[in-house]
Amino acid sequence: MSLFGDGLDAAVQKAFTRPAPKSAPAQMRYLVKQLKGTKAVAQLLGISQRTVERYVKGQIKKPRPDLAGRLEREVKKRWQPQVRARARRKAATTGGIVIDTRARMGYTAPIGSTDDARIRHLTVALPPRYAARLFDAREAGAGDQQLQQIAAEGLRETYFQDDGRRAGLLEEVRFTDIEHLEFEL
Repeated sequence: MSLFGDGLDAAVQKAFTRPAPKSAPAQMRYLVKQLKGTKAVAQLLGISQRTVERYVKGQIKKPRPDLAGRLEREVKKRWQPQVRARARRKAATTGGIVIDTRARMGYTAPIGSTDDARIRHLTVALPPRYAARLFDAREAGAGDQQLQQIAAEGLRETYFQDDGRRAGLLEEVRFTDIEHLEFEL
């Protein structure tokens, strides 16, 4: 499970204008239409082509829990691509992204400052450039560690340094032990 990646995906999914298909047969039909065939869907989900055909016809209605999770993930990954792109573009150019987190945060600073890490609950609006960096990194297949680093840089600049108005010598923000993380566009 990817905490940051899933959080970014969930934020974008809130922009959907219509709900994604809920039933397994409807989800399967959607994937068959998107991937242009039952064979591709079968390979994607790791099941037989015949099983996909039976879902499409409605002969099977209730998938195993692991298959249900994969099916839902793959549908949501492809659902409303224009709406998804528009939401990402808006966040990356004008809106920015809000990060709500409860995590252990500390920082590297000159001697004499209180840089001890402690649990903080922050809700911070990151500027559009950080939204763009987060979405670009996610699209490029970046892992949670890289996304976490981008978010930490955004928190350093926006929250700790107040956009350059204080703590100018702050070097690095440590962002660990994440208890809660949510993004909002």
